[in-house]
Amino acid sequence: MGFAPEALSRDRFLGGALEIIQPQTGYRAGVDPVLLAASVPAEPGQSVLELGCGVAVASLCLGKRVGGLALSGIELQADYAGLAVQNAASNDLRMAVFQADLRNLPDDLRALRFDHIIANPPYFSRATGTASANPGRDVAFAGDTPLEDWVAVAAKRLLPRGYLSVIVDIRRLPELLCAVAPRLGSIELQPLAARRGRAPHLLLMRARKGGRAAFIQHFPLVMHEGDRHTRDGESYTAQFRAILRDGAALPFGTG
Repeated sequence: MGFAPEALSRDRFLGGALEIIQPQTGYRAGVDPVLLAASVPAEPGQSVLELGCGVAVASLCLGKRVGGLALSGIELQADYAGLAVQNAASNDLRMAVFQADLRNLPDDLRALRFDHIIANPPYFSRATGTASANPGRDVAFAGDTPLEDWVAVAAKRLLPRGYLSVIVDIRRLPELLCAVAPRLGSIELQPLAARRGRAPHLLLMRARKGGRAAFIQHFPLVMHEGDRHTRDGESYTAQFRAILRDGAALPFGTG
């Protein structure tokens, strides 16, 4: 059916390098997919699959930073999948978008393996809250697919030595580790804290198929300057301004 034109907005990411069409209400991409894209150790010519790609902000940010990637995405909601296709084309990036449930992949996707799989899964478990009245927001923030299923699908679709990169609410860390540890190795965690002295609220995780390196949890990276918000406008640190505005990479363990 699609969104009515008046229900959509055009938003700029990476300092205007990307223009993204997305719904004005419901789930709207913010900084999280940009941070996810910045953390992916992709190289030109590699293949990338985004699980639950939404309007494709993470994939397209990654495609702007690293040239020559073969981008693919799978999205459950047809309206969002349609916007992902439109956004890729309007930003001169090639991306194959599959509209399907990740637990029931189409045959064309089952035949493929990828160097990288990225995901920004729902931040909350369905068991911990009530459903949103907006379907797009509800699926994005508390979908019905268990986190273990996201990881299981990713592990099957990765090439040997391929990477899974995920961003989640840090409260889902125990669930995420339980899903990843039996399937992938070389697990690295990069917590993100809003300000100095505050507990991390977001977590970037990277794991590798067949990886044998020891588990690493890096010190949290602080996103904003100062101990508290004291003025109008942005207060991102220089590192995070470069990531969000200039498309810089986010190497784990740096700050």
